[in-house]
Amino acid sequence: MATILRVDMNGLSVRREEADARYRELGGRGLTSALVAHEVPPHCHPLSAANKLVLAPGLLTGTGAPCSGRLSAGAKSPLTHTIKEANSGGMAAIDLAACGLQAIVVEGRPAAGKCYRLRVTPGDAVLEPADDLAGLGNYDTVARQVDRFGQKVSCISIGPAGEMRAGAASIAVTDVELRPTRHCGRGGLGAVMGSKGLKVIVVDPAGGRRPRPADMAGFRQGAQKFNAALLGHPLTGEGLPKFGTNSLANVINAVGGYPTRNFSAGQFEGVEPISGERQHDVIVERGGEIAHACHRGCTIRCSRTYVDEQGEFVTKGPEYETIWAHGGNCGIDDLDAIARMDRMDDDLGLDTIETGATIAVAMEAGILPFGDAQGALGLLEEVRRGTPLGRLIASGAEVLGKTYGIERVPTVKGQALPAYDPRAIQGMGVTYATSTMGADHTAGYAVTANVLSVGGKVDPLRSEGQIELSRNLQIATAAIDATGLCLFVAFAVLDDPAALEGICEMLGGYFGRRITAEDFLALGKRTLGVERGFNKAVGYTAAHDRLPDFFRTEKLAPHNSTFAVPDEELDQVFAGID
Repeated sequence: MATILRVDMNGLSVRREEADARYRELGGRGLTSALVAHEVPPHCHPLSAANKLVLAPGLLTGTGAPCSGRLSAGAKSPLTHTIKEANSGGMAAIDLAACGLQAIVVEGRPAAGKCYRLRVTPGDAVLEPADDLAGLGNYDTVARQVDRFGQKVSCISIGPAGEMRAGAASIAVTDVELRPTRHCGRGGLGAVMGSKGLKVIVVDPAGGRRPRPADMAGFRQGAQKFNAALLGHPLTGEGLPKFGTNSLANVINAVGGYPTRNFSAGQFEGVEPISGERQHDVIVERGGEIAHACHRGCTIRCSRTYVDEQGEFVTKGPEYETIWAHGGNCGIDDLDAIARMDRMDDDLGLDTIETGATIAVAMEAGILPFGDAQGALGLLEEVRRGTPLGRLIASGAEVLGKTYGIERVPTVKGQALPAYDPRAIQGMGVTYATSTMGADHTAGYAVTANVLSVGGKVDPLRSEGQIELSRNLQIATAAIDATGLCLFVAFAVLDDPAALEGICEMLGGYFGRRITAEDFLALGKRTLGVERGFNKAVGYTAAHDRLPDFFRTEKLAPHNSTFAVPDEELDQVFAGID
């Protein structure tokens, strides 16, 4: 039976209910967006009692499908005021599935200043006072839960940024080693969790049971086919396990799309010391770990364990976007300093992309100079202390830019652009402009065809073909997000027909009926349609699907290019979906 856990923070009550028929075959982003669209008033304040936080494993999560441990978090975003889904790896999604839960819906709001823990097991769920956790970072919060409830749990938590309801606040999820290193980062959903007074969710799957496919033989056949495609692809089978996501640094820098010093240039002269290749060597030399899986069942294993010169754990990864945001975008080429910033972001509960972008805007404003690693660490300390400047940093790039009167603020719908300049990678500009969730590289990762020649080739400097590329990727991504599969499986899906066949066979085995590629893509279209409908009800129109003006007016070296996709073409991205 598909079960939704309803957590009423106003009445401090918890109940399980059978999912409504329209939700029973949804998971992950498909389910979070449907619940938010149907149950959250579009014009509500995102931090009000009327907003809801939805946490949902994917359709395949917990089944044993390779790379299927993603957790989706959904709500109306405090950062963008759009519908929002952010997802994370870690163990919590698998554990929630083992507890028989299709989703957790957190609604209402408790008395001001109160802090609570939600404990979830296969047979029960209970809210408990947790005022002793108020103000703690994610690392201390999780350590206290592990001391009390043991090593077999997983945790979903917020840090001080979530408690202060900051626009860049993330939701942390523990990895296999019970470290809060995986984050539902984008859109400020940690602030929504903080507004509900919910500090941590402790999930104990002991005694639970994995979701069982209706046709196990068909499921296993699909899983084997899918896993073979992943292992056989050069990126998912070789490049990502060895060099991690940061293997992109030299690649994107070489094509002139590596945003540098707050998007004022497309190449960073200091990229080599912070590249994936250098990161790999440092980790190996110091005895860290490469090819690390953030959850059990991940066969790509793109994560790493970064340690200091004494071999002591510092942080995971860091990932490509994190290193870029705190590195090239801020003119910083110190990998150890960036790793410390990543650790602080995770502990404070901050989206690393938004935070790095905000620090770069602060540098543009003259608060500190570009390249000042110690100054950047100091700004994160301001966040920890809750000073006015710290709260501005935690509020995101657009808020800080407006406060200091900065023109070059790289945001769409209030959310900062990630690590690909749209003037050099035009397809990413289309995705940034038109995504239902503000600037988001994961919504339609056009780097595939624009740069990596995965799934074909589309000239990154020309406008031709970018609309179709982004549209198709946004549809496929929404479907992948609903399954609970990691987005990186898309590399294999785009190049090897067997990968998509495997996904459809796994879904078919799970449901006990034939699932076609058209059925899979229809799930993506349905999700995007639901999200677009919510945003239109909020008041978003085609006029909001635009990049900041400076991307059309400021030429980017070395190509001296600007963003060239016409507005009237941007308006056609969702043709046939709305």
